[in-house]
Amino acid sequence: MRAPTLVLLHGALNDHTVWAPIVPGLAARGWQVLAPDLPGHGATPGPALASVEDMADWVLARLDGAGIASALLAGHSMGSLVALEAAHRAPRRVAGLALLGSTWPMAVSDALLRTARDDEAAAIEMVAQWSHADGSSAEADATRALMRRLAQAAPGAGLLHTDLQACNTYANGAAAAAAAVHCPVLFVQGSQDRMTPPRKAKTLTDALPHGRIVTVDAGHALMAEQSDAILAALAAFAREVAGADAR
Repeated sequence: MRAPTLVLLHGALNDHTVWAPIVPGLAARGWQVLAPDLPGHGATPGPALASVEDMADWVLARLDGAGIASALLAGHSMGSLVALEAAHRAPRRVAGLALLGSTWPMAVSDALLRTARDDEAAAIEMVAQWSHADGSSAEADATRALMRRLAQAAPGAGLLHTDLQACNTYANGAAAAAAAVHCPVLFVQGSQDRMTPPRKAKTLTDALPHGRIVTVDAGHALMAEQSDAILAALAAFAREVAGADAR
């Protein structure tokens, strides 16, 4: 069985470190893992890209640069839209899609968008609270610290607003889902997710009826709150994709 490359795509005002709880376990199971920082995030210089479509093109170019012809794309929140759009743009290069904390449309409230534009620190606090089943937990503190660090690394860039606006304006989900009907799809949802609640994912899950849904007891920050369950779900899905490729 040939091991696929897993490409892990982070969400808004996050970087590759959100995947840190599960990357060692995936590597130990023999999967090749690439967890890039999108432009303007973490180790990748900016400016941040303003649309999901541009992010998808960047990811595909990154695969070219790494010599990866085909990969399993796993994306969290904004990253799930990037993965979906990449599958639309290059369906033969995407062996499978794992969409974590995903909805489409991924509407962002006007209040949050305004706050992200006018008071990024306050918006970070809102997102950190809403991303976790327990907004006062150690996991929420870690989310808050990561977002603050990324914002402070790009003062005045409005990174959170740029990312949230990209999610809010992404309009190609229906066409992208149509392009993904022939590859394996996994949805991972948090039962206590207040940012992308499972009930709002119905448009997307209905468009991909062959997709398998795994629900975990977590908020939006799935990898932080349920790392073992996310690792198990992704590892099982990678085995499924590898088995399909081998047939």
